Amino acid sequence: MKRKIVIAGGGTGGHLFPGIALAKELKRNDMTIEITFIGTKQGIESKVLPGEGFMLKTIISSGLLGKRGLNRWVSWSKLPMGAAQSMFFLIRNRPNLVVGVGGYVSAPLVFSAWLLRIPILIHEQNAFPGMANKWLGKIADKVAVSYKESKQFFLNKKVEVTGNMIHEKLCQAREGFPSPLKQPFGVLILGGSQGSHSINMAMVEALDLLSDRKERLHITHQTGDADYEIVKKQYAAKGFSANVMSFITDMPERYRSASIVICRSGATTLAEITAAGRVSLLIPFPYAANNHQEHNARIIEAAGAGEVILDKEISGEQIAKSIKKAMDEPENLQRMENNSYGLGSRDATEKVRKICLELMGDARKVSEDNNESKEKHVLSCF
Repeated sequence: MKRKIVIAGGGTGGHLFPGIALAKELKRNDMTIEITFIGTKQGIESKVLPGEGFMLKTIISSGLLGKRGLNRWVSWSKLPMGAAQSMFFLIRNRPNLVVGVGGYVSAPLVFSAWLLRIPILIHEQNAFPGMANKWLGKIADKVAVSYKESKQFFLNKKVEVTGNMIHEKLCQAREGFPSPLKQPFGVLILGGSQGSHSINMAMVEALDLLSDRKERLHITHQTGDADYEIVKKQYAAKGFSANVMSFITDMPERYRSASIVICRSGATTLAEITAAGRVSLLIPFPYAANNHQEHNARIIEAAGAGEVILDKEISGEQIAKSIKKAMDEPENLQRMENNSYGLGSRDATEKVRKICLELMGDARKVSEDNNESKEKHVLSCF
């Protein structure tokens, strides 16, 4: 009998891309598994999933956090509609497992799965869980977390620390990623899937302060749609070697060519950076729920793998100073790269896949996979 898995989550790339990584890992090991994503029409999933070859079922849902007045009531009114749509979909399709990867779209589907006694796995990407996952963790059968620091928010017997799920190309051995000390010195700038105006403008301001280094620099900058034209014109006007894009699709290649990454500190971005062993200048999004981006960033900073600058303190001068320091102190950059690589969880997706199999009652398959892993380890010793 064909097994079916439903993955709920989206809205932002930080919630969607771990789900895609899991879906690909599941299909790579068993092409007969049928996977459907649940999301919304307005989320990034409606643009990304068709190109990835996965089915998307959209429901009506929106977030509550930060909403006030009429907007909050509108969001509340969408919950029962989303729950009704989720219930109908689950009854009709009867999946073997529901996986929630965070975001407001997870709540109605996971709750419906609980009512129907369908096994549930929750994956929490952040060090400080969001409101939806903290609540859903109470009814889930298993909770996979990216950081050990977030175990305290869930029942200990349900929790397994797996790391965050990332693109398979970022799970390769370190040799696949060239040294950050190569020339030109690569700077990768990210502001989340929609870009960051404050980071974009600070980087534009930094260009004049980096003019004496521009022959040694190559910059890749994801701007989002709103600032794309103005940022692209500034790089061209000031004569910098740069790839400016509204959205980057080939992230593994971009990390490969980067010497330092300047970015927000969403959990998925940090998982990718540490898997690739890259040094980061982190600027947490100040309006993230429960300030979880700063919690994430401080873990990287404490490990000596990156630097944190708060959004209210960001400036062209700060960015230029950090880039110059990275260029001028290669030994320190190498040390921080080693620390970053040590934080990476390159086997996270495989760990979560095995939890999925266990929840679907496929203990035999998990045992076979474990034996195969042991055999590969023994052979690698000779």
